[in-house]
Amino acid sequence: MSHLILFNKPYGVICQFTPEAGHQSLKDFIPLPDFYPAGRLDADSEGLVLLTDDGKLQHRISDPKHKLPKTYWAQVEGVPDEAALEKLRRGVMLRDYQTLPAQARLLAEPDNLWPRTPPIRFRKNVATAWIELTLTEGKNRQVRHMTAALSFPTLRLIRYAIGTYTLQGVAPGEWRPVD
Repeated sequence: MSHLILFNKPYGVICQFTPEAGHQSLKDFIPLPDFYPAGRLDADSEGLVLLTDDGKLQHRISDPKHKLPKTYWAQVEGVPDEAALEKLRRGVMLRDYQTLPAQARLLAEPDNLWPRTPPIRFRKNVATAWIELTLTEGKNRQVRHMTAALSFPTLRLIRYAIGTYTLQGVAPGEWRPVD
C-alpha cells in the first residue's frame, strides 16, 4: 500500500533529503523513512511538495506525460495587463523552447499567505501584483522564466496545488498524510 504526504516547503529548503551546506533539507522536517519527493521545487520557491513511498506513484505525479496541472502563485514586479496574461495563456517563447499554454489570471494577495523569511525586497516606487498560473509542464524555473520574458520578474513563488492536492490547511514547514 502506498502512502502520500503533503508538505509546505518553506523558502530556502532544498527539495531532497541529503543536506547541502547553507540549506535545510526535507530531512529537517519529515522524519519518515523511505519517502521521496514527486518532483522538485527550487530552494527559493515555497509551497506544495508531494512525497510518497511508492516509486510508481512518484513517477506518475512527476512525469510531464501525465500532464498533472500545477498551480502557482507568483508575486511579480509590475502589474501585468490583459495582453501580458494572454501571452502566458498562449505560451511564451523562451530562449530554448516554447512553453505550453497556461491558465493565467491576476490574483488578489492570498488571504492565507504567511510571511516569508527573509521578506522579498520592497521598493516604495515599484508596484507588485500576484498572478495565478496553472501549468501542465514543469521545466526548470519555468514560471520565473515566463514572467521575466514578459518583463514582470517573479519576486516570490508559491506552488499552491498539484492536481487536486492543495496547501489548504498546511502551514509552512508542516506536512500531513493524505487519506
